Amino acid sequence: MSGHSKWHNIQKTKGAADAKRSQLFTKIAREMIVAVKQGGSGDPANNSRLATVIAKAKAANMPNDNIKRTIDKALGSGNTDSYETVVYEGYGPSGVAVIVDALTDNRQRTAPEVRHLLDKYGKGLGATGCVSWSFDRKGVIVLEREDLDEDTVMMDALDAGADDMQAEEETFEIYTDPDAFGDVLAKLEEKGYTFLQAAVEMVPQTYVKLENPDD
Repeated sequence: MSGHSKWHNIQKTKGAADAKRSQLFTKIAREMIVAVKQGGSGDPANNSRLATVIAKAKAANMPNDNIKRTIDKALGSGNTDSYETVVYEGYGPSGVAVIVDALTDNRQRTAPEVRHLLDKYGKGLGATGCVSWSFDRKGVIVLEREDLDEDTVMMDALDAGADDMQAEEETFEIYTDPDAFGDVLAKLEEKGYTFLQAAVEMVPQTYVKLENPDD
C-alpha cells in the first residue's frame, strides 16, 4: 500500500507540474503570436519583440518544435487569434504600486476584472502613468546559485553585455537593457548556463514593506 501511495503522490505532483508547464507554454505561445503580428515578421532578426519572446520561451524550456509551430501559425492566413497586450496601472494592498501586463482577446472584459481585483484587494485602478514612472523596464535573467562561482558568473554576464548583477541567497539575478536581453541570454546559454527565469520585466525602483502581513 505504501508503494501505491508513493506512486500516487508522485503521479499527482507530476500531473500538477505538467499542467503548470502547459499553461506557461500556452501563455508564451500567445505572446509569440502577438509579437509576430505586431512586428510584421516571423524572423527574430527583424523583429526584436519576437526575439525577446523566443528567449523567454527557451528559458522556460519550450521545445523548438513548439516555437516553430507557433510562429508558423501566426504567419498563416487562417490564424484568427486576436490577442493584444494591455497595460493597467493602480495601487495594491498598503498602496503598493501595481502594473498589470495583460494579454487578452477582449479588453472590454479584462478592464472590469482588473478594476474589480484592485478595488477589492488594493486601492483601485489608476490612470495611465500613475505608477509606471517608479519602475524601470529591464531584462531579468535568474540563475540558480548551486555550485556557480559568483566572480565567474559576473565576468560572463559582463562579457555577454549585461548591465548589472545581484547575488541573492539562492540565485544570481542578471539585468540587461531590454533591447539586449535576447542577445545576452543567447551568449550565456552558449556558455552552458540554464535559467530559472528570463523575461523583460518592469522592475520597481524602490520596495515598500506591507503594513498588514496578510497582504
